Amino acid sequence: MDFEKAAINDTSNFVLLSDYVPSIVQEIRYFSTYNFIGDRIDGYEQPVAIITKEAARALKAVSNEMNVKGYRLKIFDAYRPATAVKHFVLWGIEDLDQRMKPFFYPDLEKTELFELGYIASKSSHSRGSTVDLTLLDMETGKEVDMGSPFDFFNEVSHPDYKGVTDEQYDNRMLLQSVMVKHGFVTIDCEWWHFTLADEPYPDTYFEFPVNSELLRR
Repeated sequence: MDFEKAAINDTSNFVLLSDYVPSIVQEIRYFSTYNFIGDRIDGYEQPVAIITKEAARALKAVSNEMNVKGYRLKIFDAYRPATAVKHFVLWGIEDLDQRMKPFFYPDLEKTELFELGYIASKSSHSRGSTVDLTLLDMETGKEVDMGSPFDFFNEVSHPDYKGVTDEQYDNRMLLQSVMVKHGFVTIDCEWWHFTLADEPYPDTYFEFPVNSELLRR
C-alpha cells in the first residue's frame, strides 16, 4: 500500500459540518461559478462543508454562543482538496482569463494574489480544520456588514483595517473574539479565515473530493 496516498485520502476523521451545526447556512462558493476564477473549482463535487471532527466540535461551541447573541454562522468554505489548490495555482500561472477581476481583485494583478498571501500554493484548508465564514443576523436574515465581501482581495479585508466604519470593525472583532475563544487562530489578510489552533493534521494535505458519500459513518 502507498502509505502517503492512503493518508491524504483517509476521510475517517472528517464529518459534514451540518451534522454538528444544523443551523449553519452554507454557501460553498467554490462549488458555484461565483468565485474569483469564475468556474466551479476542481474537487468540489457537492455544495457541502466537510471538516475534521475536532474543528466541527469547536464550531458547534461557536455557533451556540453566536445563537445566544442573535447570530447564525454562514460558511463559504471548509475542507479544500489539494486538487482545488492546484486549480488556483494553475489559474494564477497559466490562465489569462480575468473576468472576475472587477469583483474580487480590482486593484491587484493575479501574481500579487499569491505574493500578498491571499491565495496559497499549499492551503491550510487542505488540512481539514480551516474555515471561511461570516455571521447572519437572525432578525433580518442578512449577512452582518463586515466592510468587505468574502474573497475580496484588498487591504480593506484585513481584519485590523481601520478604514472601515466602527460598526463594521466591531462586527469583525465579534466574529474574531468568539472564534479565538473557542480555539481558532486568525490570519492577517482575511477577516473570514480561521484555523483550529490545535488542528489534528498540521502537516497533512488531503486530496479527496468534497463529497459527503466518501465520509465514513
